[in-house]
Amino acid sequence: MTEPTAPAPARAIPLAVVGAEAPSSPQPGVKQVAGDKIARSPVQFADAPVLRKPSWIRVRIPSNGAVAALKSKLRANRLVTVCEEASCPNIHECFGHGTATFMILGEVCTRRCSFCDVAHGRPKPPDPSEPFSLASTVADMGLKYVVVTSVDRDDLRDGGAQHFVDCIAAIRARAPATRIEILTPDFRGKGRMERALEILAQNPPDVFNHNVETVPDLYRNVRPGADYQWSLTLLQKFKAQHPGIPTKSGIMLGLGETMEQVQGTLRDLRAHDVDMVTIGQYLQPSPHHHPVLRYWTPEEYKALEVYGMGLGFSHVASGPLVRSSYHADRQAMEAGVAA
Repeated sequence: MTEPTAPAPARAIPLAVVGAEAPSSPQPGVKQVAGDKIARSPVQFADAPVLRKPSWIRVRIPSNGAVAALKSKLRANRLVTVCEEASCPNIHECFGHGTATFMILGEVCTRRCSFCDVAHGRPKPPDPSEPFSLASTVADMGLKYVVVTSVDRDDLRDGGAQHFVDCIAAIRARAPATRIEILTPDFRGKGRMERALEILAQNPPDVFNHNVETVPDLYRNVRPGADYQWSLTLLQKFKAQHPGIPTKSGIMLGLGETMEQVQGTLRDLRAHDVDMVTIGQYLQPSPHHHPVLRYWTPEEYKALEVYGMGLGFSHVASGPLVRSSYHADRQAMEAGVAA
């Protein structure tokens, strides 16, 4: 295979939005999406050419009714999946197999990341019945492996850590054979990381996942409100507390990063004791979100998989449609977690 050449450096150009009115502060639970969400983000972007999706990024939609059936079951239990809220391209495949990544702590996030389709606003208080509803659904579906994630909850002193632990405990009580992966926010804030790690130690998951999302040079445009080193530290501290539990992270491509920057991020993750990594193509949720600046080729994803395995990751899932929780059960199985 010919070694792919590194892409030329590219970047989204910050652009002040002249005359744009930011929406007023919403009531708890009210969703701000697309333009309303991004309007108050500290960085806006100049128009970029709309790139034609290559053949390898297109998704075949199955004709069976599995998706509608599973959505009905989720609504009956008042549950939310990140598959739906984040407009994941793999939703039909995963729902068709009867699997899903559950999103707890509501549908409204306290952050305004420019890549994310999850709504922004003032969240409602955590639902105390959610852990039981989640556990009942997991048991009813007969899931052997489940991923539990959440919106950012900067309004909570523990960032939602106790709610994660309550969900883990409830699932293990109702479905003791189910392996549990949690995909957490960064728990950023004074004393919040320490508090969250202390709480998670009460009932830790089988896999701990936190995404760095992109290379550090792009954080200002992509992840305002987050901090690259903070995320690395969270992953490393959890691993130090629980050396036998695999840690995992994920990054997106197509936001303006170079091959050298991605390789540097992979080296940083290994240096902070991360075991598994996912690498996938960013897809723009709406014209108001960060533009797609390039579609990386399957050959480049393969090169990154080879590079990552050479660094010592136990598993590298690298491909255009790979997402953090896509085939998470297979990844965990290869890492020796799921039976």
